[in-house]
Amino acid sequence: MIEFEKGSTNVYADLGFPDADEMLRKAELVTEIGKIIKARRWTQQRAAEVLGLSQPKLSELLRGRFRGVSEIKMLEYLARLGCDVKIVVSPPHLTGVPGQVALSIST
Repeated sequence: MIEFEKGSTNVYADLGFPDADEMLRKAELVTEIGKIIKARRWTQQRAAEVLGLSQPKLSELLRGRFRGVSEIKMLEYLARLGCDVKIVVSPPHLTGVPGQVALSIST
């Protein structure tokens, strides 16, 4: 019998990555970029031209190799694809509890 261990909602945290939250957000952003490219039926070459990347770099990005790409750069790619990107900073918590960085994608 094969035993399974239930993981969290963040595979990067489950694997022990120190930057797990950032990696999850990047994965979500790349997923959205890929969905848009697929919905438009663009080749990677066409999408790379719009994003200002080389086709090999876009291919690497879409395959999850995005360690060298910042979240801000990915947000810029989404804007180049026609998405409105909004960053909202709320007032600090009065309790001194650290805030959080979250990603919300409206489709």
